[in-house]
Amino acid sequence: MSAAVETFEAMRAGWLGDPAAFDDLLADDAVIETPFAPTGHRRRFDSKAEFVEFAGRTRGGMPVRFEECRNVTVHETADPEKIVVEYELAGTVLPTGQSASAAFIGVLRVRDGRIVHWREYQDTAAITEILGALPS
Repeated sequence: MSAAVETFEAMRAGWLGDPAAFDDLLADDAVIETPFAPTGHRRRFDSKAEFVEFAGRTRGGMPVRFEECRNVTVHETADPEKIVVEYELAGTVLPTGQSASAAFIGVLRVRDGRIVHWREYQDTAAITEILGALPS
């Protein structure tokens, strides 16, 4: 199993347990991108410190508890540091108790056991629908 696949497995475990565990996987100069994030949301972080500062402020208000990372397909590439991963995150929307899920594609580059680049493409329509159903 490649270092990138092992790191993705650690990411998955963190999403379902301690989301802050992701922070420990990041290289200091890691770049994290969400190119399809909704307008007004941050789409790029240029260091571990930037991401950790942002995530620390937003994780506590997350209205979803992730319970499953399913339908995972890992595509290894010609570059041994990089994989492409398709997956679906499923969980419970806390304010309503509803089950929900959304699809994602991630491009992960790992060097020396640390994430140096994570680009995540999110099903923003599904996420918007899930979060739009929340009471104001």
